[in-house]
Amino acid sequence: MYPDERVARFVAENFIPVRVHVREQAEEFKRLGAKYAAQWTPTILVLDSDGAERHRIEGFLPVEDFLAQLALGRAHAEFRRGAFSDAQQHFAAIVDQYPESEVAAEGLYWSGVSRYKATNDPAALGETAQNFKDRFQDSSWAKKASVWNR
Repeated sequence: MYPDERVARFVAENFIPVRVHVREQAEEFKRLGAKYAAQWTPTILVLDSDGAERHRIEGFLPVEDFLAQLALGRAHAEFRRGAFSDAQQHFAAIVDQYPESEVAAEGLYWSGVSRYKATNDPAALGETAQNFKDRFQDSSWAKKASVWNR
């Protein structure tokens, strides 16, 4: 399904992949496309066990960016199911493994939120705001975290 071995491995280890081909499975594509508002290909959706969308990737991406997006989807799915410690580790891993990706700042933000949700310790939010002073200062995520900086 994925030509890059790293992508294929990440998907196999973290997701139950479903592929619907726009031409070969036209009716199924139309049905699922309508259900999930997929209007462009490829559209990659990370769904939870109830079928609720947790992350969306539209269009082709270079491998490193695609892996970062997949990792973000996995972390968001964990967060939504209340596995805050796991989510925190996976959001933090995005920052460490894909620091140049467009989702690294989002990973830092949600890592702090996940840590707070796991521990109820507001220091997690303050530390996250401090981290944004060193990294991703101009991102919208840094602006969102600025309220935590006291």
